[in-house]
Amino acid sequence: MKNVIKLILTSLIFISSLYAMDYSHGEVKLVDGKELAWDSKDKSFVGLEEFWRNYAKRSGGLTWGQSKEYPPYNDVKEFDLFMVELDSGICLMEFYHDRWRRANDVRRWDNTFNSFSGCSNVFD
Repeated sequence: MKNVIKLILTSLIFISSLYAMDYSHGEVKLVDGKELAWDSKDKSFVGLEEFWRNYAKRSGGLTWGQSKEYPPYNDVKEFDLFMVELDSGICLMEFYHDRWRRANDVRRWDNTFNSFSGCSNVFD
């Protein structure tokens, strides 16, 4: 009986590792009508905003929090993070090469992030 359980557990671990290899970090899939991003650290699909927040948390947090107002330009540093609030939603921004950019433009996750929530309007 112990060998059967051991075989089943080994098989499940093997199958789940194969599942994880099929996706790249930040890849977006439509699951039951909802856009979900693959989080390779957690080895699971999560909502796009949760993906952003996980990334920010792993990177030391949102350096400048969440607001409609951008932080003072002279105070920000390379790779600082900020969640900008727009009328159309929010967008995770990352300071990169002397300007604020959508985090997706820096990190190159799935292009779906560029149209998620407020990101499509962030430069209007």
